[in-house]
Amino acid sequence: MFRCGRFLFPLDQPLVMGIVNVTPDSFSDGGRFLAPRRAIEHGLRLHAEGAHILDIGGESTRPGSATVGVQEELDRVLPVLEGLRACGAAVSVDTMKPEVMAAALAAGADMINDVRGFEEPGALEAVADSGCGLCLMHMRGMPRTMQADPVYDDVVAEVAGYLGQRLHAAREAGIATERLTIDPGFGFGKTLAHNVALFKNLPVLADMAPVLVGVSRKSMIGLITGRPVERRQAGSVAAALLAARHGAAVLRVHDVAETVDALNILRNLGEGT
Repeated sequence: MFRCGRFLFPLDQPLVMGIVNVTPDSFSDGGRFLAPRRAIEHGLRLHAEGAHILDIGGESTRPGSATVGVQEELDRVLPVLEGLRACGAAVSVDTMKPEVMAAALAAGADMINDVRGFEEPGALEAVADSGCGLCLMHMRGMPRTMQADPVYDDVVAEVAGYLGQRLHAAREAGIATERLTIDPGFGFGKTLAHNVALFKNLPVLADMAPVLVGVSRKSMIGLITGRPVERRQAGSVAAALLAARHGAAVLRVHDVAETVDALNILRNLGEGT
């Protein structure tokens, strides 16, 4: 089971997390949902399509992106959070700032998704007593520079080791195991070869904790298929299905309806059904 704020999700089937970017510069849909009203409408549509969790982000973490200030991030995120909290889906906030975490939880967020694995001073303290779900992600470097020639001796062992350390730190902070998920951070300080190795070893990570997989429309899909970002839907859905087969507990996607349909087909027509 995954304890996610107001929700207790069984993990017998993958959960679908819909992406709600409230940014002008996200790699796939930057600027489309910057206005709160449009972002709320988008989130409601994703929930109607089958999303269990809606992940609201007010700061782009695409390669080369710049940071934004705390108040600007809050101004983007909080109106959308307030507009979606009663929709019936769990509401997650994608942030690395402890101040934003605290404000989001005070406004009713069910989950915090942190690309820095709650390493910032005060981050674990901001979430420890809330009951929210957490996603601890691995990132080599920071978004502005993370894709500048990332090097690993053994990417699977190093990412697993880091995530194990962060799980230990979270538990030491008093956070219950049922509140924790991990994310290997596809595209966050990794080459295509690194991403492929991590993807093929998802079962290793799934033995540590429930795994969140976010590869939707990313450059690894483009490099494999040769498609530009606006034509990566099919590749993204196929990758989501493979991630589910490899034990992913949460699929973070742009294309919710298509992913839900594909999971239903896999569930009803796949091997062992």
